[in-house]
Amino acid sequence: MTPREPAEDTRNGSARTEGAPERIRVWDPATRLFHWLLVVLVVVNVYTGLTGGLNEMKYHVLSGQVILALVLFRLAWGFVGSRRSRFSDFVRGPKTVLAYARGLVGGAYAASIGHNPMGGWSVMAMLASLLLQAVTGLYANDDIFTEGPLARTVSKATSDALTVVHDINSKVLFVLIAVHLMAVFGYLIVKHENLIKPMITGHKRIPPGLPSDDAPHRSPILAAAVAAAAAVFVWALVSR
Repeated sequence: MTPREPAEDTRNGSARTEGAPERIRVWDPATRLFHWLLVVLVVVNVYTGLTGGLNEMKYHVLSGQVILALVLFRLAWGFVGSRRSRFSDFVRGPKTVLAYARGLVGGAYAASIGHNPMGGWSVMAMLASLLLQAVTGLYANDDIFTEGPLARTVSKATSDALTVVHDINSKVLFVLIAVHLMAVFGYLIVKHENLIKPMITGHKRIPPGLPSDDAPHRSPILAAAVAAAAAVFVWALVSR
């Protein structure tokens, strides 16, 4: 029996040309925890905002502040976090995005280790919308019994204008969330690529021929420090 030839080494980013799919690390614990906390808090925020009761609005305001801290953490983690969590790893130019889109439609689908070029911009759009929603919520009011913690630091006209932006952007956010969910399940059903499991386990199996980089994750201590800094900033902001 002839010994099986080992697959080509991929630690330097070279592509494997044979062998079984390789299981590599993709999403670090901090990114996964951020993602699922954000999912829970967005659900809470949407529910309390649509319900609109006095107690519900208290939780709406509080969850919005925590979402702001989470988004600030993710923005910072996009620069100092693990490789696949950095913006430099998945934010690509228009030519790359259009080429990926044409390949996706035309059947020349190219799998990605982390976020694909289109998914990368979806992430950026979602973060931008969440940031705008959380910041405007700090100054918003409902003209009844609820106002953001910073509403009194601006004029009523400014608060009203930011409330309008807050309301309009909520619709934009709903659309972005819907597109995100359709993409996730679309990839699962059409391309048979499970994007949910790696965000739970942190690992992903990539096919032979795809460049592999099982890079180590950044320290959890660093992630905790960045998260603490974001939380303290938001606390100091709303406690003015």
